[in-house]
Amino acid sequence: MDGRSKPFYLFMGVLSHLVLRGAFRLKVSGVEHLPKDTGFVLAANHLSNLDPWPLGLAAWPRPIHFMAKAEIFDSPVLGRFVAAQGAFPVRRGERDTGAVERAITFARGGDPVVMFPEGTRRLPGRQIKHHTGAARVALEAGVPLIPAGISGTDRLNRLGAQRVLYGPPVDLDDLKGMPSRDGAVEGTRRLMEAIHRLEAQLAGGKGR
Repeated sequence: MDGRSKPFYLFMGVLSHLVLRGAFRLKVSGVEHLPKDTGFVLAANHLSNLDPWPLGLAAWPRPIHFMAKAEIFDSPVLGRFVAAQGAFPVRRGERDTGAVERAITFARGGDPVVMFPEGTRRLPGRQIKHHTGAARVALEAGVPLIPAGISGTDRLNRLGAQRVLYGPPVDLDDLKGMPSRDGAVEGTRRLMEAIHRLEAQLAGGKGR
């Protein structure tokens, strides 16, 4: 994120705090698990296109980065807006190594990177395939992989209450000597287990 976009990013952060904590009654738990002095990968379930905002708000005013489908950047206005919020393009439906390398660079540089292993929003009847990008970025950048559960972002039209619950880092230490693909697959399995546990806690009211 360059110096030109930083003031706008800070302004949008203040506005997001007011809107999310006011209208949508956002409550966040587990913030102590977010590293303060290093980059990290933050990965969660995916319910809405707006998930990066409540998910990354606890890290503000640190700049966060997240992938957005490349088609958004075809619009000069919308593309510049989301880029100013930390988004960078990814070509969905294909192996976009450039986007992954960019995420690794951000994480190594000390910034949080938000990723969604489910790849796309959960919708009725849609089959979800878990992607290994979040674990791969964390392993290659040498940064913590933080799981999170999120709820309420799929009920924006009803002003549903939003909840975010962060968990402790996923243990990846024993995977660093494995072939990169095998390590990313096993790391993703552990990550999804952690995300599902956090979702269950939110559903049971323990993340309030």
